[in-house]
Amino acid sequence: MNEPRDTLFSDPLAGAGAFRFDDAVARVFPDMIRRSVPGYATIVAMTGLLAGRYALPGSRLYDLGCSLGASTLAMRQQRLPGDCRILAVDNSAAMLERCRAVIDTDTHDTPVEMLCADLADIAIEDASVVVLNFTLQFIDLERRDAVLAGVYRGLRPGGIMVLSEKVTFEDPRLDTLNIELHEQFKRDNGYSELEIARKRSALEDVLLPETLAAHRGRIAGAGFGSCDVWFQCFNFASMIALK
Repeated sequence: MNEPRDTLFSDPLAGAGAFRFDDAVARVFPDMIRRSVPGYATIVAMTGLLAGRYALPGSRLYDLGCSLGASTLAMRQQRLPGDCRILAVDNSAAMLERCRAVIDTDTHDTPVEMLCADLADIAIEDASVVVLNFTLQFIDLERRDAVLAGVYRGLRPGGIMVLSEKVTFEDPRLDTLNIELHEQFKRDNGYSELEIARKRSALEDVLLPETLAAHRGRIAGAGFGSCDVWFQCFNFASMIALK
């Protein structure tokens, strides 16, 4: 692989600051997420499989917080009904610019519309599939209920939401264990103690994880009757919710 290596947090003299999805992050994002999120490739691949199963003729498929378009591409490469279209939404212009370059190299023909916007301001309409892969965790806690309620309203009956998140655990011992396992995963992928500590500090007030119980409660409160975890590795989990 020729992707640029993530060394953003390797300089001990670099100034501290909150994590931002700027051009520097966008440039190394594939390497960063591969080495930081256990199970990410499986989640993305199975997002495509789920889209292939649940996409309805004439409907929209949303990738909310699309970053570089991995989930968009996974959905597009399925045998979708010919009159579907995908809407890829992100509030980072740097991420969307690189996302467009990724999509432009793909030969599949499902139309993709890209929107640079706050996903909380997007009206979900006529959707059969809505994907939030590691997106809700970056939204202010007080806005999350409204986001999922909007997803539910905009889904057709029989539609699906895929929600993937970093999670916390109610049991302190399990929480500590899973944090330590995640950090060991990053060490094994070549991150130094300095990089792990500096990135943790940068994300501290930006990425706000919740328990699976909190996610289930919010999903039920939005109106979904069926939801559960379909994949989990350490403190990273993906859920499906059916309308």
